[in-house]
Amino acid sequence: MAEETHRDDHTHEPVWTYRGYELHAGEFNTAMVHLFRAEVNRANVWRQRLDATTNWAVITTGAVISLAFAQQVSHLVILLNLLLVTVFLIIEARRYRYFELWSSRIRMMETDFFAAMLVPPFKPSSDWAEGMAETLLHPEFPISEMEALGRRLRRNYLWIYLVVGIAWIGRLALYPTPAHSLYEIIQNAAFENVSGEWMMGAVGIFYGVVISLAFVTIGLRRASGEVLANPEMMGFDMDDEENVIRSVSDKKPWFRRSRRRQELVAIIITDQPKEVADQITINMRRGATIFSGEGAYTQEERSALLVAITSTEVLNLKKLVAKVSPKAFVMIMPAKNILGGGFVPLEEE
Repeated sequence: MAEETHRDDHTHEPVWTYRGYELHAGEFNTAMVHLFRAEVNRANVWRQRLDATTNWAVITTGAVISLAFAQQVSHLVILLNLLLVTVFLIIEARRYRYFELWSSRIRMMETDFFAAMLVPPFKPSSDWAEGMAETLLHPEFPISEMEALGRRLRRNYLWIYLVVGIAWIGRLALYPTPAHSLYEIIQNAAFENVSGEWMMGAVGIFYGVVISLAFVTIGLRRASGEVLANPEMMGFDMDDEENVIRSVSDKKPWFRRSRRRQELVAIIITDQPKEVADQITINMRRGATIFSGEGAYTQEERSALLVAITSTEVLNLKKLVAKVSPKAFVMIMPAKNILGGGFVPLEEE
């Protein structure tokens, strides 16, 4: 009977409190489900915007090529289309970074929250909540501009550039008169005072930069939306299947960089250490260590509290201390790493 009562009390223990309101486990799960749906919706919206930019590039390319072959217009219109397609690529890369922001949150919830409900020990990774809170409080693009450009280039735009290049060469080979040699094609590329050799050289440099960008960025693999975990990339022996499964399961999802709120250490000098410590324990669920000291100027005994907190708890700490001990002296200093209860478990670091 006592065991059942204890289990019932534990079930109804709030997981979050704020100004008298309590959030229980079931309400927390409901809130996470709504957050997951919201992030999926935002990712879908930005995915559609990516498709729209690609459509613009394809439509303008088709229209320009049709115009160049159907009318007696300069071949320069095809080269101008290259610049327009490049603008679309830059716009799409920026949109892709936003898509990856929402996508990375979705993957974080899938791997560290929902998947954790299905396999032992049936709980999220210890630093998952901190990482999720940090990306909500201080959003950062999970991938660089170079990776975004490279990915969109390899997925779509490299093929568009290839079509434009073939169309340009074909246009030079047919107009103003059909060319019978490579030399004639180069000469047809001339435009006003610019020789064909210079035009060919400029276009060649442009394509060289584009192809180099596509291949140089292949090694950048921080995008969670398109790349899945690959044991071979982690350096595992694929012949030992059991060891691979065990090793991968022991690792965090590769795409999730450990992001935690800034960890701080607060030193509170007060003449009411016990009262302040009690308020910190009750309202913030943080431990406090009391030290005894002596004021160098007043020669009076003073007590100091040492409290480990995160950046989002600073305001609450100041309010609690001001309420209990208005004349207290508070110092807050950054900590490189805090391990133990309430933070990352010591054995997992």
